[in-house]
Amino acid sequence: MEGKRVAITGPTAGIGRATALELAVRGAHLRLLCRNREKGEALAAEIAALGAPEAVVIEMDMASLASVAEAARQLAGIDGGLEVLINNAGLINTRRRESLDGFEETLAVNHFAPFVLTGLLLPLLEDSPGARIVNVASDAHKFVRGMGFEDMQAEKNYRIFREYGRSKLANMLFTLGLVRRLGSKSPTVNCCHPGAVASSLGTQNAGFVSGIVPRLLKPFFKTPEQGARTSLFLACDPSVAGISGRYFVNSREATPKPWALDEAAAERLWDYTEECTGFRYTQ
Repeated sequence: MEGKRVAITGPTAGIGRATALELAVRGAHLRLLCRNREKGEALAAEIAALGAPEAVVIEMDMASLASVAEAARQLAGIDGGLEVLINNAGLINTRRRESLDGFEETLAVNHFAPFVLTGLLLPLLEDSPGARIVNVASDAHKFVRGMGFEDMQAEKNYRIFREYGRSKLANMLFTLGLVRRLGSKSPTVNCCHPGAVASSLGTQNAGFVSGIVPRLLKPFFKTPEQGARTSLFLACDPSVAGISGRYFVNSREATPKPWALDEAAAERLWDYTEECTGFRYTQ
């Protein structure tokens, strides 16, 4: 990864932090897309202390599509292009909340934001031979049996793990739809399941999920470093160069549930996402 330009969302905690630090050690030039600038600057200072290339901090609130667009504009203004985009950030809410744009927040942050960010950065990636996009999805797509298009905004009722599962399924269907549009062109696009990581569950909300669940399940969780391995594998490993549209678990290709391979659902989601966000891909 020596000298390669890598953008990563959600780099200040959990899997994202572990991913960013390892990429820095490997010589990558990081663009840290952070909701909290102070935490981003602290991470950049830690990276500098490792003797790694200077990391650039860009503030971005994934609950705001305007913030996503501004962050992409700033990133595009940095000299040098972009070889890797890791869509890592995500959240799980204990109750229904809305994003700054008025969408159900889990879907907005976990799917709408990376959809728009990826589209805005695609010209940079297309100009970089061998570029890669890594979408951090999850086996949580097994919590559901489809997107639930009849109530995409969870206005009828809100269920914590169902909405999270649908948002992660959306990551996988987005991967499918983007690969279809790119064809054999660069960049490649793959998604992965990082595993349950102790530091990343329920940290957005107070209460049951953020308090009791992590303590009960911590013995079964991976460390952030373990959880980052598959993202790093897809971002760095020569063995997956040219491979696109696949799902990986524990750094190996895996077969997701059939509803994560549903091309009709992927197209329906794509159309819905374009309608909601007002952003359209040119591919």
